[in-house]
Amino acid sequence: MNASQIADKDIDRVTAVVQTYFAGLHHANIEDLSEIFHPDTVLKAPGLRRTLTEWLTLVSQREVPAQLGHADEYKILSIDIVGEQAMVKVLCPLLGRRYIDFLGLLKEKQKWLIVNKMYADI
Repeated sequence: MNASQIADKDIDRVTAVVQTYFAGLHHANIEDLSEIFHPDTVLKAPGLRRTLTEWLTLVSQREVPAQLGHADEYKILSIDIVGEQAMVKVLCPLLGRRYIDFLGLLKEKQKWLIVNKMYADI
């Protein structure tokens, strides 16, 4: 496999992680979400820090966008991959708000996982 094929495969795998993230948010599926985040992830917003466990608990307790009939309008705005690290900027319209998330991913043991999430309501 040449470098271009490896890069394309990594883009596809990172995109798949992000699509799982979108579906997990939309359906409040914490099992799927927990599989794409590294356990020591800290989620950060201006003035706010949460552990992955805290965030997943909140997701499991909130209203579920899909059950409310909200459209699935999440979008990948950009993906940058350098070696075994990636930064993905996404738009997440969620429960009447519009978030921009910056998802940091690392490829470890041939698997891409989200290791950092920064987000803000725009």
